[in-house]
Amino acid sequence: MHSLVIDRFSSYDARFALGPGEGSDAVHSSPQYSFAVTRLYSARGLTATGLTLTLGAGNDVVCRVIDLLAPQIVGRDIEELMAGFAVTFRAIADHHQLRWLGPHKGPVHLALASIANACFDFWAKVRGVPLWRLLLELEPRQLLALLDLSYLEDVLTETDALEILQSHRPNRASREQILKTGYPGYDTSVGWFHYNDEEIREKARRSLEQGFRAFKLKVGAPDSNHDFRRARALRDFLGAEACIMLDANQQWTLPQATRVCRELACISPYWIEEPTHPDDVLAHQILAREIAPIPLAVGEHIPNRVVFKNYLQTGSAGFVQVDCTRVGGVSEFLTVSLLARKFGVPVVPHVGDMGQIHQHLVLFNHVAIGHPVVFLEHIPHLRQWFVYPAQVREGVYETPQEPGSSSDLNERC
Repeated sequence: MHSLVIDRFSSYDARFALGPGEGSDAVHSSPQYSFAVTRLYSARGLTATGLTLTLGAGNDVVCRVIDLLAPQIVGRDIEELMAGFAVTFRAIADHHQLRWLGPHKGPVHLALASIANACFDFWAKVRGVPLWRLLLELEPRQLLALLDLSYLEDVLTETDALEILQSHRPNRASREQILKTGYPGYDTSVGWFHYNDEEIREKARRSLEQGFRAFKLKVGAPDSNHDFRRARALRDFLGAEACIMLDANQQWTLPQATRVCRELACISPYWIEEPTHPDDVLAHQILAREIAPIPLAVGEHIPNRVVFKNYLQTGSAGFVQVDCTRVGGVSEFLTVSLLARKFGVPVVPHVGDMGQIHQHLVLFNHVAIGHPVVFLEHIPHLRQWFVYPAQVREGVYETPQEPGSSSDLNERC
């Protein structure tokens, strides 16, 4: 197997205008979807792309941190780098000065995500395979060498992780059918916070015609009657069989969340997402107990594996929504997936990458470590900007076949 050296890198501040109401929620009223992009280059002309998501202002700050951190991977042979990527991951995350800006959160960790994701894209392209195939072809110890398990030893040791990876290898064939059938999606774009009632109905109708059977509605209005009316109307329109997820985007205090979640229970939500502040693990623990059996979904704003550990330890997470553009990239995503598997909690990623990278990762999660097939979030607003946009037909993500992680942006960006 031939390899390539990462010859140089660049960062790029990519920002995209959204249509009226798109991307809006109870907290982020006027977002501008933006990627802090890492590009890697080889002397032979191969290029790779890593993404992390922001909502506009501050995207340039993340790019500046990429410029400070990425020199650590320049001049490295990609196979040598990835053979012990956990060491490099930890060295970047624990930069002796920049770590003060985190640790393991904020612009520094977002920059690490972009760099790490670029490394995985580069690696898959060098091997000439899509990322999902590269990950599935690795031996358990090779996968373990990608993962920084520090601060998890009390619940997930290297032995634990290796056992999970090894125990699911013999019966992979029973799960590989997903590679042919594709991975089911759910539609977030029907229920943005600033859509009016007619827009929600029309977009839900179109989504049904496109084959989706699961949908997300944004809630968190100052008047909870507004949330209840919209949720009730969407349930009546979609019918009893449709899955409806409700997402408050951290808007409520614990007392508010307790009251409103109980009010919304009558529409049978599949989950309630980000009900309160993401750092308040104990509030989520209390709320999960108070509104059971409705599960909580958390992860969009959880920055690292350590906080995910706390959510899982307290039984607060019904669904783990780890995002490889929020935690430290693909490597930490895989770590959190193993952690969730240890606790028996399903992973349904938040897709800050618009589903481009995560379509690979959910396939790995199911085939390699036995995570159940649930569905993958679908947000179509940036698909025109990708060289190989995710293909979603009849509400299902088709398995990507192009080498890499499906992250390359077209030249108009």
